Amino acid sequence: MSATLLSEPAVGTDVFGHLLSVLNRLAAARIPYTLRHSRDDAVMIEVTVPGERWEIDFLEDGDVDVEVFRSTGGVTADAGRIDQLIATHGE
Repeated sequence: MSATLLSEPAVGTDVFGHLLSVLNRLAAARIPYTLRHSRDDAVMIEVTVPGERWEIDFLEDGDVDVEVFRSTGGVTADAGRIDQLIATHGE
């Protein structure tokens, strides 16, 4: 991930301006993303690239939290694995 992609906002820049800046950088880099609003105090950008998934949270207080999930590269061919995943994580 480019260091400039998530660089700190300029002094005086609001969280919305920072969010727009990151969205524009992702668009310029042709990296697809999805916006999510699953917390009362944040907007999340979800990015999925080969082997990684990023969660970038822009919080109401101006903080930006970034989590990167990397694949171990393993592939499971076991058909029962889908049932196990659904049983484990479903409601």
